[in-house]
Parts: sequence; C-alpha cells; structure tokens
Amino acid sequence: MSNTAQGRDLSDPRTAEALAAIVQTQERLKMLMTLTVADTRAVGPGVWNGWKGQLLRNLYWETEVVLGGGHSAVDRKSRVQAAQEALRRALPGWSDPEFDAYAQRHYPAYWLKVDPARQAAHARLLHAMAAQTRSLATEVTLDNFQGVTAVTVVAPDHPRLLTGIAGACAAAGGNIVDAQIFTTTDGLALDDIFVSRAFDRDEDELRRGQRIASNIERTLRGEVRLAEIAPHKDVRDVRRGAFAIEPEVMIDNSLSSRYTVVEVSGLDRPGLLRDLTASLSSLNLNIGSAHIVTFGEKAVDSFYVTDLTGQKVNSASKQAAIKRRLLADFATE
Repeated sequence: MSNTAQGRDLSDPRTAEALAAIVQTQERLKMLMTLTVADTRAVGPGVWNGWKGQLLRNLYWETEVVLGGGHSAVDRKSRVQAAQEALRRALPGWSDPEFDAYAQRHYPAYWLKVDPARQAAHARLLHAMAAQTRSLATEVTLDNFQGVTAVTVVAPDHPRLLTGIAGACAAAGGNIVDAQIFTTTDGLALDDIFVSRAFDRDEDELRRGQRIASNIERTLRGEVRLAEIAPHKDVRDVRRGAFAIEPEVMIDNSLSSRYTVVEVSGLDRPGLLRDLTASLSSLNLNIGSAHIVTFGEKAVDSFYVTDLTGQKVNSASKQAAIKRRLLADFATE
C-alpha cells in the first residue's frame, strides 16, 4: 500500500482498482491501512511524515469507493464543477467573465488532482503573470504538515522542460519526492515540484527553496547551461560496492487507462531524475506525471508516458528501446 501510494498516480482509477483487486474487502483495507501506518512509523525517526500520510489517505478513500461498488463516488463532471465553484468562492475579487476565462485554461485532470489551496495559489500566480506579460515564473511555498517544500514552475511547455527542472533542483541540492505536471490549454506548463525539507526553521527552508527556484529560472532562461551546474553521474559511484542494487525497468500498459507506466529502480544518485527524464524525452515520449520514491540508497521512479500522438507505447521494439536507454543511465561512466 505504501509503494502504491507513493509510486502511482492516485487520480488514475486503475490505481485504486488494482489495490481493491488485491485486498478484496473494506475490512481488509482498513487493517492494511493500520498496518502500513504502524510499519512505516516503526522504521525510525523522520521516516513518517504528513506527506506520506496524505498519500495513504487519498489511496484509502479512492479504494474504499471501488470496494463499495462506487456508490459514494461523484461523477467526473460534477467533481470538476464542484472544484471550480470552490475556487470561484476563494477568488471574490475576480469578475465572472475573468474567472470563466481562467477556468477554461485548465483541463479536467487539473481540477481533479490539485487541492483547493494550491489551485487558488496557481490562479493568483497566473493572473499576476498575465498582468505583467510574463511567460516564466516560480513560486515557493512551505507545507509544514506534509514536510515538503513546493516549487511551482510556470513556463512555455516543451518536451525537455522537466529535465531542466530536475537538473536545476539536483544542482541546488533539492531532493524531489513528487511532481504534479500539467499543461494549460494555451500552452503553458504548470508544474508543482515537491522537495523534501532540509531545515527545521521555516526561514532557512524558504531561503533554500528560493535558491532552488532561482536555479530553475536561470536554467530555463538559458542563463546557465545545465551541464555546468548539474552534479556528475559518478558522484556516488564510490558507494556502489556497499550498495549493490541491480537496476530494473518495468513497462506496463495495464496500470493506467491512458498512459504507459514506466517504473525504474536502482541505486540513487544526484542527477538521476534529470538523466531519466532526458532519456524519455529523447525517445519522443511525453511525461504525464512522475512519482519519485527513495528507500535508503534505492530509487524507484515511476513515469506515466505517452508517445507524441498521445497513445500508449504498445510496440515491443519501442518498449525494448526504452528499457535499454534507461538501464544505460545507471551504468558507470
């Protein structure tokens, strides 16, 4: 349950359906939830945090709906409408035409995946960008409950955007734990990058977050080259003898109704996410969402991808090429 919560797209119905097929009853789901929380908290200090708790709660409720026959579920259109109405109430200073125009900039998936507070922050940021005729902006917010720092990036969308963001984060020492990736109807990428906290004091953590955001902006503007600031692949190669983790790549078309899920696991190192996303982009794949999990020295990164036409990757030869390319990212230089 922990692996699913952290490594899968919880807004995809297939995620809850897969877990429901395993646990089969609501009583088992309750017991599994209790066991998962107890087991995670017992690992050691700092392992459990609000971020993991929120993911588990979301997965629990989505799976409970499936096990209950869907009777408590609200149809997709109604959920989108409810989210838009809630955001409208949170923006009392906006005119109705202004809000309606803004609402049309987002696809339905955005309204279903993003929490209300973050939706309001996005709306204000995009509104300010439009007033200032900017196409690139970042914003840093602290989430003390979930134990993460969120860096919101708005920029013109292009296939290697996530690679630039991941590389800039790695260069600034940011450990990415999750990423929510969206594209607006007018061609802007709206990405929330969540990094684990490094400081107890909010002031220190905010300054660190702003350094990460500054790195991202400079990279996306072309003021610095990613190769100049990104950590080298072999930074932690000296530890390979102590942590021998054979890399693996799993490609599955059954885990999502829309995307091919590519799961990569192996020895973690600075810049790994940058290299993996660069490889996926070079293979002409679009990344719909990314989910990053770290277990000590082991990284397990899941990417929901499509080809350039928006279709799943069904070709066996294409899947083999993806595996070869991603496995090469773990090879020692």
